[in-house]
Amino acid sequence: MTRHVTGYAAEVTVSNGQRFATLGGVVVRNRRLVLLWLRRQALRLANGHGLLLAPEPVRLSTGDDVRPVHFHGSDAPDELRRWATHSVHQEHAIRALEAGFPALFTVLDPAVGLSLTLAGWRGRPGDR
Repeated sequence: MTRHVTGYAAEVTVSNGQRFATLGGVVVRNRRLVLLWLRRQALRLANGHGLLLAPEPVRLSTGDDVRPVHFHGSDAPDELRRWATHSVHQEHAIRALEAGFPALFTVLDPAVGLSLTLAGWRGRPGDR
């Protein structure tokens, strides 16, 4: 029996090398919404830099934003901003999703050994 997969999932995770936690995720109907959600989370994490941000006036009906992270340097927030705002990175991510591969982006905060990963893929949350 062939399983027909519809929809996409996205998740933001954090790890210190020993422990792994999800900061939040979403299930949406298409790859563009996955990328939109991931970009939004990247910018919120970079701009918040561990601070609680005021709610934005436009909300997607795709779920809540991820929990904030406190970075110990500016490298990780700068890399998140760069990934979210440069078209080359966004084109690479959407092409990966179109081809059926996951779109993954990881930033490191070497001061504390923290890695943060943004991931989007076709299917449901457990399909990754």
